[in-house]
Amino acid sequence: MAKRQPYFTDLTDDEWQILEPLVPAVKSGGRPSDHLRREIVNAILYALRTGCQWRALPHDFPAWKTVYTYFRNWRKDGTWKRLHDTLRKQLRRAVGRHPEPSAGILDSQSAKTTEKGGRGATMRARK
Repeated sequence: MAKRQPYFTDLTDDEWQILEPLVPAVKSGGRPSDHLRREIVNAILYALRTGCQWRALPHDFPAWKTVYTYFRNWRKDGTWKRLHDTLRKQLRRAVGRHPEPSAGILDSQSAKTTEKGGRGATMRARK
């Protein structure tokens, strides 16, 4: 595979070193993977950071269907949640906090809207 020019969303070597153990390895048996896991993650990060459509991924990434399939499968199997939870705990430890938050804040809407609801709130009154 030819080396491509890096995108601003690509993982650094240090970042990949942290994420690599959290990303599911290639399954044993079956066909070997055509793409490095790091390139799959880089493509997902590119799509999420830029907001591009999956089909609009640059052609030097793996095929968009491949990238989207990994994204979807990892969402379904809880990989993204595990990755997020692990990184959150590592960050909290690094800044000297307990790895699990002890409280949460829920914010409700602070500005009142109309007392009417539905159609009456958005339609001009007839004369």
